Amino acid sequence: MSVAATEPHIARRGLLFIISSPSGAGKTTLARRLLTADSGIEMSVSVTTRAPRPGEQDGVDYHFVDRDRFETMKSRGELLEWARVFDNYYGTPRQPVEAAIAAGKDVLFDIDWQGAQQLSEKLKGDVVLVFVLPPSGNVLEDRLKSRAQDTAEIVARRMAAASAEISHWAEYDYVIVNTEIEKSAAAVQSILVAERLKRDRLLGLSDFVRDMQSVL
Repeated sequence: MSVAATEPHIARRGLLFIISSPSGAGKTTLARRLLTADSGIEMSVSVTTRAPRPGEQDGVDYHFVDRDRFETMKSRGELLEWARVFDNYYGTPRQPVEAAIAAGKDVLFDIDWQGAQQLSEKLKGDVVLVFVLPPSGNVLEDRLKSRAQDTAEIVARRMAAASAEISHWAEYDYVIVNTEIEKSAAAVQSILVAERLKRDRLLGLSDFVRDMQSVL
């Protein structure tokens, strides 16, 4: 008599999946694709002092706060990381992230190299770092201009900052050249699947193997 196989539950510690890139290289699009494709990962909602863009919702896209509130969160240790980007401040609230990974949930971050460095220092074993490169500098400039979200001055500042951002590519675990969005999205999903299977993250694996051996 055969016994139907069922998917075993093995307790796992959650991970922090960080996607970084210079503005316009595609990290936000890839993050959204991953959220749509995989229900097991949730987006970290950052706090920011910048004003909402058209269509953005407080508590969904960002937690929009004033400068005084941001400074208070910093001083109280309520932020895992923070950075100043183009005269505005961004940060990651500590409590929801730490609770998620302890519960075995994965958290997705769309942040720059400064935030990635800080998270790596504080939660090293839990962090997976993915850097996204544009196919070329010309393509990056075209993407920034075509999305029509920023003034010409801001586009110029973002292009000037791109070289400094790209210089940190070697600090990341994985690098994707975003030539075709479909292939890049598939690569990001593959990285997440592989990282979930790392032995060190499978907290319940020893008990699972021990139970198996007891009946062999």
